[in-house]
Amino acid sequence: MRRVSLVSAAVLLSAFALGACQQEPPAPAAEAPAPASTATAFEHARIIVGDGSVIEDGVLIIDGTTIVDVGAPDDTPIPEGAARVDATGQTIMPAIIDTHVHMRPTRDELVQDLSRRAYFGIGAAMSLGRDPDDLLPIRDERIPGAARFFSSGRGITGNEPGRPTEPFWVDTVEEAQAAVRELAPLNVDVIKIWVDDRNGEVVKLSPELYTAIIDEAHANNVRVIAHIFSQEDARGLIDAGIDAFAHGVRDSEITDEYVAAYMARPELFIAPNMPDRGAAVDLAWLEAALPAETFAELSAANVDDAEAQTFHAIQAHNLNRLYQAGATIGLGTDGNDPWAAHLEMEDMVLAGMSPSDVIVAATRNSAAFLRMDDAGTLENGKSADFIVLDANPLENITNTRAIDTVYLRGAAVDRTAYP
Repeated sequence: MRRVSLVSAAVLLSAFALGACQQEPPAPAAEAPAPASTATAFEHARIIVGDGSVIEDGVLIIDGTTIVDVGAPDDTPIPEGAARVDATGQTIMPAIIDTHVHMRPTRDELVQDLSRRAYFGIGAAMSLGRDPDDLLPIRDERIPGAARFFSSGRGITGNEPGRPTEPFWVDTVEEAQAAVRELAPLNVDVIKIWVDDRNGEVVKLSPELYTAIIDEAHANNVRVIAHIFSQEDARGLIDAGIDAFAHGVRDSEITDEYVAAYMARPELFIAPNMPDRGAAVDLAWLEAALPAETFAELSAANVDDAEAQTFHAIQAHNLNRLYQAGATIGLGTDGNDPWAAHLEMEDMVLAGMSPSDVIVAATRNSAAFLRMDDAGTLENGKSADFIVLDANPLENITNTRAIDTVYLRGAAVDRTAYP
């Protein structure tokens, strides 16, 4: 019995030694799971691209700050693991771009003005003519929850006693050229000029002066946009090579000759900036957003005014003439009401433009004028700047006010309170 036990022990020891030398290799490590997608897909939305085309029941996919795909469901695969948003019954359009505003002159005020614009779906705005030099670097910032900032810096005008003194006041060609040479190194987005005698109260820029400004600006690779009032001045500016108008002609209905001269310059851009319609309108859509005092002031001014109606009718007629001729039209609102773009778009439709063309004006055309290569349309590679609406603005342009969510650079803007 003992002999057997010893032999068994030896066998066991030998087996143990052999196992120590011939262990099976460890099992391969399990492959790490693929990282979750950071994309978000908005499904089943009507997508207004911004170039005049529409995708019904479309898909918009964003990743970070960028649109990575947009199209019909069969042509737009959703990345595995992407967050999915059901936008059935909703409409997605590009964020609106306003090419003519006047924002406040300090950094804190400007940031608040840009945030208020974002609340109403404005993705970018250009301030024309009254911005101090120290605000210009803000153009390079991407402020969360705020529209992007563009600026002409200080504008150029004649002597205007009683008017704001931020612009350059010029009397001679030399002064006009010097103002341009001061602005050009600041890389202003455009140079703003005023050609208007303010109902005979001031001496406006003469053709000699505005031609000198335009020529000097173009020599420095800067474009010029003009505030105008009269048809005569607008025609002179066209001949002088103006790049854009911040208003339409306001003193008279434009003539066939004017339209022909205008359309001979197909690159000309106009932001019509329609005036007060002179008729009481429905402001209920603003009441929940605005402070009570602000809404009360708006309501008090919301009355019928026959003289204003006549003034509005002239400009509506002139806008329709240029629209029918095929002019490049954008959007500009003047002043500092951040909701004004929605009123302007309604006025543009009332003047005869289709809702689709008004949206193109307020998105693609305005982005192109500001040279925003990454905005204005919903396309692959563009910045994820868009509005999700609860109604279709192609059926009624006032539905641009039915905002569910605003996204700027891929992030939802906080709309829980007016900024």
